[in-house]
Amino acid sequence: MQQTTFSEIADLALKETGQAFQTSKSYLVEARLAAICRRENFSTLDELVHCLRSRPNASFKQEVAAALTDKLTRFFANPFMFEQIVAHTLPRRLSASKTGRLSLWCAGVSTGQEAYSLAMLLAELDQGPLQQAKIDLVATDVSLACIETAKAGIYGHFDVQLGLSAQRLLQYFQQQPSGDWQIDERFRQGVRFQSHNLLTPADRLGRFDVIICRNVLRNMGGPMQKTALGHILDRLLPGGVLFAGEDEDLSQIDEGIIRSRDTRGAWERRVSRKSSAAA
Repeated sequence: MQQTTFSEIADLALKETGQAFQTSKSYLVEARLAAICRRENFSTLDELVHCLRSRPNASFKQEVAAALTDKLTRFFANPFMFEQIVAHTLPRRLSASKTGRLSLWCAGVSTGQEAYSLAMLLAELDQGPLQQAKIDLVATDVSLACIETAKAGIYGHFDVQLGLSAQRLLQYFQQQPSGDWQIDERFRQGVRFQSHNLLTPADRLGRFDVIICRNVLRNMGGPMQKTALGHILDRLLPGGVLFAGEDEDLSQIDEGIIRSRDTRGAWERRVSRKSSAAA
């Protein structure tokens, strides 16, 4: 891959999804675009970039940019976070709710395992106030291909082995003739999967008691991080919390967010003195 080719791809990723690639990560670019190159019969990334340049196509450009994002995910990737949400955060939010409704947003959900992990945990509640609550679960990703995979809820043998117990696999999935596993329809119907770019406002998604955005912002360029986090915080209800990656320090991106005082591992919007006085 020529240096000019890498530069054009890196520029595309930064503008379209906020992803920042250093030259040392050129191998990631090649790996993540390999499937598109095979499908389109491009021998090299130089040919792919030439196509982007000579035959502009907004849909193809978006597909290439989305393919460059990190897709790494697995079921129950952070057990502590899920336990905090189900055992602590949601009951607390429900006690303050006047409608009995709760809303959660998994942002940058990739192929859906994070959202389905939450759905399974909620289905396993056999007592407590959350049983009677109406819980809306929204999951988004910039990749249309990932969203389609998530909606179908079909995973290969390797995917279901990552974080998913044998008991849950047999209880909540059906094996397909291909050997893959598909999650029960009740879970597929219970999660609203949508394509969404975090660099754009998310007003159409609604507002949320809990937002999960783990290890997504860390891969973005500085200004893009601030833009994306600002759009996420705009969707957080008063008193709501945001969960990020374990080692992500969101206060370095936006001074308007602080570590939650009530929920370990979570973040909340900083309440200014002016806002407190108005309340």
